[in-house]
Amino acid sequence: MTDDITIGTFTPSFLLELAQRDGRFTDAGLRVTETAVTSSPQQFRSLAAGEYDLIFTNPDNVIAYQFLSVNPLGEKLSLRVLGGVDRGLGLGLFRGPAVVGTPLVGSLGVDVATSGFAFLAYEMLTRRGVAMSDLTIETLGATPRRVQALVEGRCDYTILNAGNDLVAAGRGCTLVAPVSEIGPYLGTVLAAMRTGDAPRVDAHNRFRDVLDDTITSVLSGNRDHDVVTALQSLVGLDDEGARQHLQCVKDLATGLVPGLRVDTASIATVVALREKHLPSDDLSVVFESLESFIDANVLE
Repeated sequence: MTDDITIGTFTPSFLLELAQRDGRFTDAGLRVTETAVTSSPQQFRSLAAGEYDLIFTNPDNVIAYQFLSVNPLGEKLSLRVLGGVDRGLGLGLFRGPAVVGTPLVGSLGVDVATSGFAFLAYEMLTRRGVAMSDLTIETLGATPRRVQALVEGRCDYTILNAGNDLVAAGRGCTLVAPVSEIGPYLGTVLAAMRTGDAPRVDAHNRFRDVLDDTITSVLSGNRDHDVVTALQSLVGLDDEGARQHLQCVKDLATGLVPGLRVDTASIATVVALREKHLPSDDLSVVFESLESFIDANVLE
């Protein structure tokens, strides 16, 4: 028997592509469909509606929809983080080709203004003397959309990663600050709605096992050619860009997470950013509730 899994992602995942090529999903009894999301509210709306079984998303989004009474959907969801996928994959704040010098007053392109990577952008800009009151926030949706907006001058700054950063750099955009200046950080986690349906839980766990095995194979260095070709076809990088991103992927400080571990220090960074830029009393229960929304098998 084969179980169908639909996963919503912001940028096409080379990990899913490699697992498909290998037949790992088929061997695990899974038929996996990857679907591009347009924004994080759409991603979680579709997850809650059962249109997605799993998602790759930023951990701040999970916190927002799990704990906050005020979020873009206007309701709390019962969510589960099944693993940490990466530490940003080149995540950083970029400025457009027309912006010169240090950050100036201008417009910031975000997925949504109240969750996810937006808080990284706010922190990086405020550290450089930019007052949030002087910024125009442009809600532009998922990362590939923001690349185009940055290149075309529809925003002056945005957060990019996962090869989109290299696409932007190749078109004249410049890195302002990497996520490493903020502290330990998880760029992407694997998440799902909490369920008591044993067959669905089993399917989710089999998917996670395949993802874990694929990450291990990439970090071993035995899949370099496969990763490069996947990045070229999925993200549109040339050979040089794909090889540059490959090094980022294999660097444990910026790339994939061995064992899909979710470290408390990275969650603390996410919560601290949110507390600083959009404080809420609802955040007080996050750390006492870690095992309620993060699988104990991956939490450390």
